[in-house]
Amino acid sequence: MSRRTAAQKRPVTPDPVYNSRLVNMMVARLMRAGKKSIAYGIVYDAFKILEERTSSDPLELFERAVKNATPLVEVKARRVGGATYQVPMEVRSERGTALALRWLTQFSRQRSGRTMASKLANELMDAANETGSTIRKREETHRMAEANKAFAHYRY
Repeated sequence: MSRRTAAQKRPVTPDPVYNSRLVNMMVARLMRAGKKSIAYGIVYDAFKILEERTSSDPLELFERAVKNATPLVEVKARRVGGATYQVPMEVRSERGTALALRWLTQFSRQRSGRTMASKLANELMDAANETGSTIRKREETHRMAEANKAFAHYRY
């Protein structure tokens, strides 16, 4: 990565069904080997499952799950005089959303179940209700930052 200039942020286009940028970001995270239509199918099937179970707006539930899974602080390794410190840093909103989506896909893949859509729907339900692996990961990240608060003055 170039140190001279920052990479340009590309605008994320909204998805065709829900007209949501967040859904399109989720599709991009789920996609494997460029199979975007399959990723769209998985997300939309998961949303159908959510709608059947909760009889409420699946997009609203999805947004709540992402919001609950978004970390506020994280630790970054910083070398000072031969020692490496875990320095707590605030998470920018874009990075927080990216981490939340990454964790949601990672932990839904690890779940037991028949289809990816059902696993994703279960993980989204858990995250919306503030339970599950994704929320545990966020809490763990927050605990790490809290434990290393003494090194906060090493921020760059």
